[in-house]
Amino acid sequence: MSVAVFTHLVALEHDTGPHHPECPDRLRYVLRALEAPEFAPLLREEAPMATREQLIAVHDPAFVDAIFALPQDRMIAIDGDTIFSPGTLETVLRGAGGAVAAVDVVMQAKAKAAFVAMRPPGHHAETDRAMGFCFFNNVAVAARHAQAKWGLKRVAVVDFDVHHGNGTQEIFYQDPTVLYASSHQSPCFPGTGSKSETGVGNIFNMPLPPGAGGKEFREAWREGILPDLRAFAPELLIISAGFDAHAADPLAQLQLQVPDYTWITQELLAVADECCPGRVVSVLEGGYNLEALAQSCAAHVRGLMRL
Repeated sequence: MSVAVFTHLVALEHDTGPHHPECPDRLRYVLRALEAPEFAPLLREEAPMATREQLIAVHDPAFVDAIFALPQDRMIAIDGDTIFSPGTLETVLRGAGGAVAAVDVVMQAKAKAAFVAMRPPGHHAETDRAMGFCFFNNVAVAARHAQAKWGLKRVAVVDFDVHHGNGTQEIFYQDPTVLYASSHQSPCFPGTGSKSETGVGNIFNMPLPPGAGGKEFREAWREGILPDLRAFAPELLIISAGFDAHAADPLAQLQLQVPDYTWITQELLAVADECCPGRVVSVLEGGYNLEALAQSCAAHVRGLMRL
């Protein structure tokens, strides 16, 4: 069965200014990599815009309305990292909407898995706060949609971005119906994600020290996350797919290589096959060395296609 890819070229219009690591070329490089002949079978879909109702299932309504009300005729710095520009609102709506649509095609069995190739990332966005390049929490919006529309009782969100998904953790911290599990560098931005942060028994963090590589990464997942993920038995698996733990990435100091992303994709698919007939939605998060991002993302999608 095919894998669907959701994207939209409006994401190239989200302008973060010169020298910002979260730049339009990130998406250009990913989409160029997915033009290789081996990816011809992908179902290419346009990411729709999320509705306000879908967003406020996760985010505070006043926060959502404040983002909608931002002036769209100039650049605004939300904080030192997070930039709003004339192209941003439609972009972030399609990022969240793409994740929602990806859930639908997987739940309808129109595709075995789906990948959302959009920017900016979303996993740092909290209930009422944009930060860390992120405005709306795409994976959280997708998880809530899966519960609201499809009646799912157990949704898992797993995150292998080099930065901890503080927003995803905050949103689901007291919710036993959603498991959140993350490997990430520590210490590192945003400073959350210790093992002691366990929510209501639904949060599983595996911090890795700077310099850790594939061996430590695989051990953290094999021993520290995958058994708990299997025990949770999710009805849908959502992946925060960040590729900034690659050794070439400029924003952190983990030492992963492309084969590590192939490995984690295959391991997560094995869990999905056991627990939820292979239903996987993957959403692009970080990755700031353009070549490493493109190669790692291609390996991940190749894994989703079971090539």
